[in-house]
Amino acid sequence: MDVLTQLLSPGLLVFAIAVTLLSGVVKGAVGFAMPLIMISGMGVLLDPKLVVAGIVLPIVVSNALQVARSGLGDAWQAIRDFRVYIVLVCGMILVSAQFLTVIPVDAMFLVLGVPVTILCGIQLLGLRMVIPEGRRGIASVIAGLLSGTLGGLAGTWGPTTVLYLVAVETPKSRQIVVQGVIYGLGSIMLLLGHLQSGVLNGRTIWFSALLLVPALAGMWIGFRIQDRIEQETFRKVTLAVLFVAGLNLVRRGLTG
Repeated sequence: MDVLTQLLSPGLLVFAIAVTLLSGVVKGAVGFAMPLIMISGMGVLLDPKLVVAGIVLPIVVSNALQVARSGLGDAWQAIRDFRVYIVLVCGMILVSAQFLTVIPVDAMFLVLGVPVTILCGIQLLGLRMVIPEGRRGIASVIAGLLSGTLGGLAGTWGPTTVLYLVAVETPKSRQIVVQGVIYGLGSIMLLLGHLQSGVLNGRTIWFSALLLVPALAGMWIGFRIQDRIEQETFRKVTLAVLFVAGLNLVRRGLTG
């Protein structure tokens, strides 16, 4: 506990727990957005590098639960079907995580927030982005490289992953499984990458461990919401969550 109070005041710890609880509810309901909400929410008051350290253990454990809930058979099939995308995401997370300590934080927020906000806004207005069958191979390569780079730098590769899955018309039940696999394997790479970069260390890992409790409590609530959401509602809620989070990231990038 002494380590935690050295990192943050009691008030900021409560704030971080509240944001993480909310992110867990959304994660359980739509299958993603935990790191995005934690980064954009906690980043208002906390050092972004500490926030990135804090999200590591919650996303590793929450994604493992998401995969387990869907079933290992479905998870293995998802790995086979999306293997190119998964390999590229994991590889780029490991590489780009090493540059987190040298890239300006404001630039990191803008790089993530601008494309997410624009793409989600277009789709919420009614224009559906669908990638033709013949171009899905190259699309998986481009999306995988982009997602992995953003994952290592900003700690979240969910927005681009979800946009890619929506664009290739992945059904709701299938999307939840694929997201769990991609985020689960990617989060392990993020853990390894930030152990190497020094962002996750003997002090910050305790902060990450503390956030496991509200993250899992939130997911328990979110799972019960997920089971009641229909496909089209699921798509719209997913895009709306991304849009709001993207706007907040842009705001952070512009205001510092």
